Amino acid sequence: MKIFEAAPPEEGPSLALHGGAGGRVEELTLEGRAPYAEGLLAAYSAGWQVLSAGGRALDAVCATVEVLENDPLFNAGRGAALTATGHAELDASVMTGAGLTGAVAASRHAKNPVWLARAVMEHTEYAFIVDPDAAFVERQGLEVAEPGYFITEPRRQQLERVLGGRAVAARHGTVGAVAIDREGHLFAGTSTGGTCCKLPGRVGDSPLIGCGCYADSEAGGVSCTGYGEAIMKIVMAKTTVDLLRARAICVDPAAAADACEISSADLAAREAVHLLSKRTHATGGLILLDRHGNPGFAFNTPRMAYGYVAMDGNFVVAV
Repeated sequence: MKIFEAAPPEEGPSLALHGGAGGRVEELTLEGRAPYAEGLLAAYSAGWQVLSAGGRALDAVCATVEVLENDPLFNAGRGAALTATGHAELDASVMTGAGLTGAVAASRHAKNPVWLARAVMEHTEYAFIVDPDAAFVERQGLEVAEPGYFITEPRRQQLERVLGGRAVAARHGTVGAVAIDREGHLFAGTSTGGTCCKLPGRVGDSPLIGCGCYADSEAGGVSCTGYGEAIMKIVMAKTTVDLLRARAICVDPAAAADACEISSADLAAREAVHLLSKRTHATGGLILLDRHGNPGFAFNTPRMAYGYVAMDGNFVVAV
């Protein structure tokens, strides 16, 4: 859909985002998916406003992910999946194309974990903090939320159904964004509530640099979504960036010859997801921007929520 005019990626800033692969979205009707599309548009608009005003890509990524964390439809921040004990433990990470990283896992106090991950990167000597307490969040000048803030009635009901044996836990649900600004700086970020009914303390791929998030100014940036335990096994975000760096070739023997006649960004995404399926028999997806700002995406779930600016300058959103 054409929402607003934008310069083609190689002529200006670029932004791609996702709201997770699989999960509840695939079971909804077309009308039921509309709120997800609206949520993606709101998030994209927040990030694009930063980029179009000449702002930094890191600010755009955080602004984009923040909107998704605040939207209870998505599995990040408010509306996150609950642990087996009925609590929300949130994970997030950010990475710069220059190699700086910040991540948090089992976050229970920061209203927006993506900003806390950024604070770890910018204001501490560390790269990864687990179970940061409320005092730490306050010292970063960030908003503290009460534990009940993250819990929504649909998620509470989901937990009850799964624990009661009336439903299967959906393993997919993550949000993320990748951006390049006018100065050519590249940033990526990922945030998630994890999986429904997970063991307290379980950490997936999202806060692990190289697994759920990765950025390299010489190649591109990636944010992943899917079955975290499998994504970790192939270090999917880093693997995708390496495919970009190597000018990925189509290695899927089942693919028709013309299926490989696509952009290097889409091809790298496709081959990474193919590797995920081949090596782990799991499902997931990813979005990426190559170093020129060209978008790519791939998934092997029935659906993935995502959006980007296409080569003709039109905004594309799908759920």
